[in-house]
Amino acid sequence: MPDKPKLLAGGNPQIPKGDGDAPVQAWIAAAPGWKGEVAARIDALVVETVPDVRKAVKWNSPFYGAGEGWFLSFHAMTNYLKLAFFRGTELDPPPPVGSKQPDVRYLHVGADGLDEAQFTAWVRQAAALPGVRM
Repeated sequence: MPDKPKLLAGGNPQIPKGDGDAPVQAWIAAAPGWKGEVAARIDALVVETVPDVRKAVKWNSPFYGAGEGWFLSFHAMTNYLKLAFFRGTELDPPPPVGSKQPDVRYLHVGADGLDEAQFTAWVRQAAALPGVRM
């Protein structure tokens, strides 16, 4: 049986970079407690909203893309999952938390989950925009 992935600061799983669903599912499976449960729901909502979504793990974070670029990623912090909408300032309404990067907006999601209707509206909008290349 393989070793469990190391948990970095905030309980963020250390998962090797990789393209496709498998590394994202490995990240979700390694996320501790409620973080894994909420991440699994986020993943399911993205797939339901954007059925042909591309997935990868980069910098120990799941990434979601449509077309050539990426529109969303998330990272485990101590008390929340930090969701980054890379062109978040173009979403209506924009996600609530600003960033040092001018186009990025964040959504912090805690153990109590998220507003699924608002989240899926943002995902739908974000996936329709040109993605960010990384």
